[in-house]
Amino acid sequence: MKDIPAYGLWSLVIINSLIFIIFAFSFTKPKSPRDWRSFGAFSAFIVALFTEMYGFPLTLYLLSGWLQTRFPQLDIFSHDAGHLWWTILGMKGNPHFNLLHILSNIFIFGGLIYLGSAWEVLYKAQRSHTLATSGPYATIRHPQYVAFIIIMFGFLLQWPTILTLLMFPVLVWMYTRLARQEERDALAEFGDEYRRYAENTPAFFPRWGSAKNRTNKHPEI
Repeated sequence: MKDIPAYGLWSLVIINSLIFIIFAFSFTKPKSPRDWRSFGAFSAFIVALFTEMYGFPLTLYLLSGWLQTRFPQLDIFSHDAGHLWWTILGMKGNPHFNLLHILSNIFIFGGLIYLGSAWEVLYKAQRSHTLATSGPYATIRHPQYVAFIIIMFGFLLQWPTILTLLMFPVLVWMYTRLARQEERDALAEFGDEYRRYAENTPAFFPRWGSAKNRTNKHPEI
């Protein structure tokens, strides 16, 4: 029996979008225009994702001709078919329990935990007008942006759409620009202290072998 189409469920679009947006907001507590741009871009990605997951399956409509030719027995407007990696790779069984879905959940919830730990350190540093160098900031300079990227990548593993696949590289570029702007502001505010921190701490990809040395050079603030 074919799956019953699971779209037009706008209440689920709203509920799921609000859950992730409010959850991220509770961690980030945006204040500056830069914070709001970062949070707003993430929120737009989440809304676009759940709109196609439960509302209107634009990607499936656009790919319907190819999917029907490639997979003639597939009910392309079922919820399971929306797991496009599962569909395209010809995976069997329940798509919610395959390796990609499990891996996506690890990225999503791991990213949320990482985001929370990063913003806790940053929030304390901002309140005391000091430089954030402890916790996630001991290994990279921009863990908050890396966390957003990890979460979005996790969603792309679980439910890729044409719109979110197009948005993802744009948002990565945007977060990189915001990070560079943030660095210029930090350099203007903290001067040599930030310059020394930046020289020993990579921007986005940690050097795990030297994390201990960097922590010793820059104790918790």
